[in-house]
Amino acid sequence: MTASATSVSAQPAAGFGRPTRSVVAASWTALGALLLRDLVVLRKQLGIFVLRTLIQPFLLCFVFLYVFPKIGQGIGGHGPVQESAFATVLVPGVVGISIMFQGVQSIALAMAQEFGFTREIEDRVQAPCPIWLVAVAKVLSGAAQGILSAIIVLPIASVVHAPGVNAHLTLNWLLILTIVPLACIAMAGLGLVLGTSFQPQNIGLMFGFIILPITFLGGTYYPWTKLAPVTVGGWHWLQTVVLLNPLIYVNEGMRAAFTTAPHLHLYVIYPVLVGFAVVFLTMGLRNFRGKVLS
Repeated sequence: MTASATSVSAQPAAGFGRPTRSVVAASWTALGALLLRDLVVLRKQLGIFVLRTLIQPFLLCFVFLYVFPKIGQGIGGHGPVQESAFATVLVPGVVGISIMFQGVQSIALAMAQEFGFTREIEDRVQAPCPIWLVAVAKVLSGAAQGILSAIIVLPIASVVHAPGVNAHLTLNWLLILTIVPLACIAMAGLGLVLGTSFQPQNIGLMFGFIILPITFLGGTYYPWTKLAPVTVGGWHWLQTVVLLNPLIYVNEGMRAAFTTAPHLHLYVIYPVLVGFAVVFLTMGLRNFRGKVLS
């Protein structure tokens, strides 16, 4: 009787001791839940998101495309033709810089808080999925916010201008549906790298040493081809240096997608953006795991 009781007790009770779903299925469920959580937070803070997205692009277009022509200091030359040409260059650049700032703000600044004293990140990493998948969820959320910011910024930036000044937009939907999501993923990856590389108390240094140089040397206000006259001994040094800046490829891609203005070749833009996305994600995932386990 004892042997029989032992035999019965050794067998797992029904419903216990057996996995009900695979690890992959559990990870996908957790990923969906993490993305849904970010969506709920975004919906509750939609007003703040819209204001954060619009303030800088609106001010750039208002000052450069409305105020300057009104006071006779049009950038790109005097007269509606030259000013419209500058508007055609600036509007896609404004979309590109909005995508970059969205990736930085939605991920890097959020991580500064989550990895801070309260360690809010621990709530997320307790999800039943690998640690790296938590970081991927943040990148996907940041990329989605970048796409949303592009949808909001483009129509507004294209109409904020003085009378007679027009941005000549030509929408190439094939490029829009490929370059814009790719740029959003790359910039979200950059946000992941920055958010995991700077200590929370030093996050302000990120803007002075990283974001400002990327912004002003990222081709927001000018196409890459216009940098050719900046030379030293016949070497186009500035054109060469800015090729290390991921934002230059984002902005050139936006010009290819939204205008017929001169831009880098697409066979350069696509592989380089993919390369930046892979490098940023690799570095960011490694840094994220290290900070979580530290």
